[in-house]
Amino acid sequence: MADDSVSKTINKGLKKEITDFGLQKKSVKLIILHMSRKIDKDIIGINHVNEWLEDMNQLLAKEEYVRTEYLEMRRKLNEAIERVMDVEMRSKLRNSWYSYGRALDKKVPRN
Repeated sequence: MADDSVSKTINKGLKKEITDFGLQKKSVKLIILHMSRKIDKDIIGINHVNEWLEDMNQLLAKEEYVRTEYLEMRRKLNEAIERVMDVEMRSKLRNSWYSYGRALDKKVPRN
């Protein structure tokens, strides 16, 4: 019983170290979540973006982080956005595309 309380105390003191890749993946997840909320289902061509979102969620589910795969998905998002017919929706999606690029450039602050 005492061993459990000691291990809990020790674990509380330890912080999980986040890497640049971990920060980038977390940032991309937030952008994808936000983007999926702003999609209007009744727009011509939005099915391409929905397919991209499904592929992206599969990539995010993977444990490892391969930057080239994320860069390729950004290129594919650009292609999917160009197929959306509504100009206003395309503009909103383009903002997410820019945010996605910024997320891939994030670095963990070093003290």
